[in-house]
Amino acid sequence: MTFTVATSNLVIEVPSSRDLGSGFPGQTISGQLGTVTVHDERAAADATWTAQVFATQFDTGTDQPSETVPPNLVDYWSGPATATTGNGDFVPGQPTRASRVSLERPRTAFSHTSGSGNNSASWNPTLEITIPNDAVGGLYSGTVTHSVS
Repeated sequence: MTFTVATSNLVIEVPSSRDLGSGFPGQTISGQLGTVTVHDERAAADATWTAQVFATQFDTGTDQPSETVPPNLVDYWSGPATATTGNGDFVPGQPTRASRVSLERPRTAFSHTSGSGNNSASWNPTLEITIPNDAVGGLYSGTVTHSVS
């Protein structure tokens, strides 16, 4: 007699969109993105993974310098886990505001550094955007991308 332990995938779920409010040139606005969750259903002996995050520029639909907020003015911190399942060590990339990072390049958002079998982790990251002094009024949009491997 034999049997198979089924496996699945390593996936990440992120909120589809979020409005962070408004601010004047020279001000900083911040807000939480909503829950991000990694589901690791690979049933692996070494169930480690790393979630990364980066941002595009935020703009009004044009590439005029006065209508863009570059990603180096977009700060991120993961905060602690809001929920975990499985065994091993779940490590926030930036547990507090003091450890925030700018998103001009990919950054570690969260990781699972040890353990085996299926696991999951959720967190509710915060974005902090510094509005340039020369920014013009308008609705700015951009993309914050999370990935896991």
